[in-house]
Amino acid sequence: MMEGRLQAQEDEITLLKSSLSDALRKIHLHDQLLPLLKQQLIAVNPNAAGVLNQVCCTDGCSGRTTLSSSSAVDGIRSPATSQLSDSIVTNANGHIENPVSLTPRSRPTTQDRSTQTEIALPGQDTGQKKVPLPRRVQSLQLEDALAPGKPLVEGTRAMLHRVSGWEEEYEEEQEKGGGEQEKEQSWMSSVEEIIQPTTIKCLQREDYQDRSCSPEELGSPSTSVRTSDSNLSSRSGHLSPIQEGEKKLLVRRNSEKLVNAEKQRKRLDKKAASSANLLSRSPSLDTRAKELVSSAGSPGSRRGTYSQEQSIKMFIRGRPITMYIPSNIQNYEDLKMEPPSERLELDWVYGYRGRDCRANLYFLPSGEVVFFIACVVVLYHINNRTQRHYDKHTDCVRCLTLHPDKVRMASGQTAGVDKDGKPLHPCVHIWDSTTLVTLQQIGLGAFQRGVGCVAFSFADFGTFLCVIDDSNEHMLSVWDCNKGTRHADVKNTNEAVFCVEFNSSDSTNIITCGKSHVYFWTLIAGQFTKKQGIFGKYKKPKFIQCFVFSLTGDVLTGDSEGNILTWGKSAADVKTLGKGAKETFQIMRQTRAHEGSVFTLCTLQGGTVLSGGGKDRKIIRWSADLAPERECEIPENYGAVRTIADVDGEELLVGTTRNAILRGTFSDGFVAIVQGHMDEMWGLATHPSQNIFITCGHDKQVCLWNTEEHKLDWCITVEEYGLCADFCPNGSVVSVGLSTGRWMVLDLLTREVVSESTDGNEQLSVMRYSPDGSFLAVGSHDNFIYIYNVTESGRRYTRFGKCNGHSSFITHLDWSKDGKYIMSNSGDYEILYWDVAAGCKLLRNRFESKDREWASYTCVLGFHVMGVWLEGSDGTDINALCRSHSERMVAVADDFCKVHLFQYPCPKLKAPSHKYEGHGSHVTNVCFTHSDSHLLSMGGKDTCIIQWRVIRGGAGDSSERLASASPSSPEPATS
Repeated sequence: MMEGRLQAQEDEITLLKSSLSDALRKIHLHDQLLPLLKQQLIAVNPNAAGVLNQVCCTDGCSGRTTLSSSSAVDGIRSPATSQLSDSIVTNANGHIENPVSLTPRSRPTTQDRSTQTEIALPGQDTGQKKVPLPRRVQSLQLEDALAPGKPLVEGTRAMLHRVSGWEEEYEEEQEKGGGEQEKEQSWMSSVEEIIQPTTIKCLQREDYQDRSCSPEELGSPSTSVRTSDSNLSSRSGHLSPIQEGEKKLLVRRNSEKLVNAEKQRKRLDKKAASSANLLSRSPSLDTRAKELVSSAGSPGSRRGTYSQEQSIKMFIRGRPITMYIPSNIQNYEDLKMEPPSERLELDWVYGYRGRDCRANLYFLPSGEVVFFIACVVVLYHINNRTQRHYDKHTDCVRCLTLHPDKVRMASGQTAGVDKDGKPLHPCVHIWDSTTLVTLQQIGLGAFQRGVGCVAFSFADFGTFLCVIDDSNEHMLSVWDCNKGTRHADVKNTNEAVFCVEFNSSDSTNIITCGKSHVYFWTLIAGQFTKKQGIFGKYKKPKFIQCFVFSLTGDVLTGDSEGNILTWGKSAADVKTLGKGAKETFQIMRQTRAHEGSVFTLCTLQGGTVLSGGGKDRKIIRWSADLAPERECEIPENYGAVRTIADVDGEELLVGTTRNAILRGTFSDGFVAIVQGHMDEMWGLATHPSQNIFITCGHDKQVCLWNTEEHKLDWCITVEEYGLCADFCPNGSVVSVGLSTGRWMVLDLLTREVVSESTDGNEQLSVMRYSPDGSFLAVGSHDNFIYIYNVTESGRRYTRFGKCNGHSSFITHLDWSKDGKYIMSNSGDYEILYWDVAAGCKLLRNRFESKDREWASYTCVLGFHVMGVWLEGSDGTDINALCRSHSERMVAVADDFCKVHLFQYPCPKLKAPSHKYEGHGSHVTNVCFTHSDSHLLSMGGKDTCIIQWRVIRGGAGDSSERLASASPSSPEPATS
């Protein structure tokens, strides 16, 4: 593949060199034509020399006439080549510049050798290196300078001599029929030519306005020659007539072999044919040069350029991407872009954040359990199995607490950043759990990085709210909930803080705990005083994970050593601390509770205490005096106990470290009511006929979900983490691509692996069945697409071929509706088309695929979805998209935690859309269900799956939207 690309680049370089050589030959021709004709005229008529010198002086010349090579390259004539005040200057693009007025000026006698055209007579030593002339100049005949239609008259002759020692510009080329190459040698030749005694008139300049050529022709190479030649005749007046019978000796430099004129003409034709053949092999070179000029701008800019050849270019990170306009669009500029009539509504959230958060599970009197994941606080009715959502947060929720009235809630979020990288301010929302209305927004702009812990005061029925942020000092602040104002704040500690609570009987006392510390704070008159818990003779644990208050007012803490420590006030130790020492908080009792950490403590009515263990996964019930009463162990696949919430004194809700919520009792055990992934997810696919979908991620789990019952049907663990998946069209099996290049096919009913294979040793990024299920395409990070024949209802796979042509890893691919072609995208923003039926052949002419219909549309680059890209996108801002089965809308997963809904198709830049928030991390994938009733989206690091309900809008389909627009159509909507 790399050799092929290098060969293509070499062809491009060769073509560019050939073009440059052609341009230089034309420049040399222009430079040499003037002095040659002048030389011939002077030789036959000495009286013409005065007239020519007068013209040169008028043009600002000093003893010679030159044409700047740089000006010729740029397509602009030097003032020395024309004395017309109204001269029309032609640039390289064939446009007409403003007329320029010429001012006579002297030029130095010494000029660059590449532009030197001074006449050299035989035997004259100019002291400069002679410039070899092209063959066209060498073969010029004297009749070229005569007026058109004037025949030659016999009797007048002139001698033409070649100066010896001059080198030829080109070597002989091999003849088509074979033959030896002949090297040119210096020679002297005398040829007598007949000169007619006539008046040689100036060659009249061909002007654009006389319609002898079009503006486009002015920029062409042939027109450049004609225009430059016309500079000879732009001088006013006629030359003196040549006297009949005069014979003069003329010198022709670098003249061609006259005897081989026909042979040289054939060789030139062969060279031109070779250049044309190279151009045909690299048809994109001409357009690439134009793209490079038009793509100038800041890296990352995304702009569109409409071309009359029915294509449009967009730019990502300065790279041009050509989109060919389908044939049924007659007027691209008048296409009307509007937001889709459909809308999305948050229906269900799958998952729970228990892996890295504490005390985030509460049970309400309404029968709902409150927890959070991503940016959504979920209220799940455990009996009715319904969800409500508080979705006013703009970034991931980190902490949660319940007001003493059991109705109001407080939730804190992280800071996050917007799409431009600017930090967003963290804050705390106080909201009503019944109406889901935000009552107060606390601390906007006052916290750094995020909010780690929150707690309401109990003694005064929730008047104050205590907050600890995620700054380096973990600032502790107290806020008035009614006014939303800060009452006091203080620096806490540089170590991690896990929990904060008001004393249940005294709102002036606050306790915090975390890494290697437990602090007892007293707030008086807006000032904090801190006392550190003293471990004394007990081993100081690395982490104090949690704490609660006992009925007697003592503080019970759970630590990383598996102990429950009872803290109480004690008189000051005068012997140790000296006179004036105040009371301290010391350990009164140590109780061995769990093997590993004690992650949570929960108090029940009557003073009973529940503890949840980490390593042993046990839940233990303790009496008021910390005597163990009952215990149970949760299943290993759910992880350790993270938090416990009491339902009715007997039934419990348990949040685990593997992002599950369990419901049960000590007698009956526990079952999962909420489950989710534990790590970043990428693989998502919906069933072709049932309301189920499959997911896979870095946690090495493959999960099958039910969109109607909102539950997990089954989950298996694989050896490597999964990255992509797709259902076979018959719906009986599903293929899953893994991170090592291995992929497997699972039976949906038995969950058994019915087939597996390995393609390369890099991760797989996309799996896609053809519409009829006869082929499976596997896109890999090794830049290849592997094609398999599928038989036996998706249970047998044999290698059919391999698509080789991408220069970067495969990101997305789709099949055509007839199952014969594939469209693919790669990591370097490339769009390629493949003819699978013809043996996985790469279609070089992408224009042929502009009208092809696709069974699915998940490629993020393409004409029909060009409008989904935002201004300034860098190519990674859109992770995935999916077209609905009705072909009316397209959903987009971006890198800024948003889900967008566009109309389909949306081929115009800055297309309007509906935007939806909820994810707290980059959205990795989106997919519509088989009936388009719901849209599924997956977050990356937030491990959240959101199910959106599609709210139907008005009529109209994609064919109507793609119909040719009338000139009177309004401009596309921009909002």
